Amino acid sequence: MPMPPHDRRAFRAAVATFGAAGLIALAAAPAAFADDPAPELVVGGIEPIHGVKPGSTFDLPVTVANKGTAVAEKVWVTYSVTRGLDFEEVPSNCWTQQIRPYDEMPERWTAVCGFDQAVEPGVVYTPETPLRAKALDRAFHDELRLRVGVDEPGADDNGTAPVAGTAPPVKLVETQDGREGAAQVVDVPVTSVNTADYQVTGAALKGSIGETVPMKVQFTNAGPAWVMTKVGVPSVRVVVTPPAGTSVVKTPGFCKAKGKVYDCGTSERALYEGGRETYDFKLRIDKRVAHAKGSVTLSTEARPFDPDKANDKADITLDVAGGDPTGSTGSPTGGSTSGSDGSAGGSSSTGGEGTTTNGGTLADTGSPVLPVTGAAAAAVVAGAGVLVTVRRRRAQSVN
Repeated sequence: MPMPPHDRRAFRAAVATFGAAGLIALAAAPAAFADDPAPELVVGGIEPIHGVKPGSTFDLPVTVANKGTAVAEKVWVTYSVTRGLDFEEVPSNCWTQQIRPYDEMPERWTAVCGFDQAVEPGVVYTPETPLRAKALDRAFHDELRLRVGVDEPGADDNGTAPVAGTAPPVKLVETQDGREGAAQVVDVPVTSVNTADYQVTGAALKGSIGETVPMKVQFTNAGPAWVMTKVGVPSVRVVVTPPAGTSVVKTPGFCKAKGKVYDCGTSERALYEGGRETYDFKLRIDKRVAHAKGSVTLSTEARPFDPDKANDKADITLDVAGGDPTGSTGSPTGGSTSGSDGSAGGSSSTGGEGTTTNGGTLADTGSPVLPVTGAAAAAVVAGAGVLVTVRRRRAQSVN
């Protein structure tokens, strides 16, 4: 929304009217507000959760404490889980929302629970019945984020419409277990026992020398687990080696040349099950090289969750139409013809670097070498006879 223009005259008039006493009061206001007591809520009480099996359920025991000096009349606890997890029965004093991925944040589910009761300073509370979560088939390295506050958090604009819970409402009760939190926001890792099959797909190229052809290779997470790489931790890399005899004329995004190979990354740090990255190259076929073959392969860092290594590498084949498979300049094709004329006729049959000039028809120029040479010799002899005849006629006329 555009800001209205600043009226300096009105401002000066207001200052003059307000007077020095008013200015002093305004300056002192922040200090007065800062002295007011306020609640200081923290959340915690839950340790990292490991070894969960897909399809199973587990509790999310949390605590809420007030480290401030004032009573919190109402508190809100937000549970947010990444896409490998979901919530079971949700109390009616909570609402849930599915949030689509954005800003490097993966898809997630959120449950916001409001507790309309006083939270006293120095007292630790916990929901009388803990919220229950479920590990989905794609669960692997997930995360639970807890947040507490005195104001209701609004629904995320990038999510679905909030849905109210249907289970009986839950209230906070005092607890003596001493698991008091230390922060307003806490992240808790939740890991499941699962696998993810990373695999690559090669390409079969075909074309003629001098032609530019597309080369599409792929990386796929075949699941069943999704994999979210932590911020700052390198993700899997895809290494593409084009076939010999070709030049890359167009490189796709997320790929960089490193010598004769191309190092390709992924567009997202979260690799969904069934998700794939496609790398579209364009190659120019420079020459035909016998048995030329490239490859696409995964980087070699340890991936214990991916036991199948057989599909971590795939071939890129190249079929070049025509030409000498060795890439040489060819061999004599003049049959029994010997001498320099015969060799020259043979060498022009395939041209340089395995190309076939004029559709390969130059190979037929070897056999007419002798007939053409004989005709030339006959022409020379005939020409000599004409010269002799002319000279004789001139001599007779002189005599």
